[in-house]
Amino acid sequence: WTVVIGAVAPQRCRRRPSDLLLKRFLPLAAFAALVLLLVRGLALDPTALPSARVGQPLPDFDLQVLGGAYRRSAGQWRGQPALLNVWATWCFSCRVEHPYLLDLAASGVTIYGLNYKDDPTKALTWLEELGNPYTETVVDINGDFGFDLGVYGAPETYVIDAAGTVQHRHVGVVDERVWTEQLAPFFEGGS
Repeated sequence: WTVVIGAVAPQRCRRRPSDLLLKRFLPLAAFAALVLLLVRGLALDPTALPSARVGQPLPDFDLQVLGGAYRRSAGQWRGQPALLNVWATWCFSCRVEHPYLLDLAASGVTIYGLNYKDDPTKALTWLEELGNPYTETVVDINGDFGFDLGVYGAPETYVIDAAGTVQHRHVGVVDERVWTEQLAPFFEGGS
């Protein structure tokens, strides 16, 4: 017999049952979690972006009126409910919604325009060619007022009540469905 000093007899590696379960079911659990996240994401409405401004006064601004030699501030837009439509000539969707905005203006809805990060000369030409649904349009070349308002891009439309408080925000094109379901109720209730 030979004795080897310091040698340890080989031991058989045993796995605990919990290790085996973890190894088999961890990928399955991760896959199920990923599927749940994807399903949740697909169920969200991409136009339902949160707005910190709803329920708060319209942010203060002092902006040049498009085509005018004078400026406008938020306080001068108080007194009646109105839409504030964020638009630009570079915005394809703005061109899509424009005919419906003309119809709304013709029916007596007050619409203020916010020409957002745009060239005022191009904006004036655009309104001359397509018609002007806006009671008044202010120019936000740098996007500062848009930033204060929480604008993500154009088009966006806000409902402003007679006191100058933002009541609702819609991201995307305004059409008959959007008007009927989301915006008109603010005007029918005498906001």
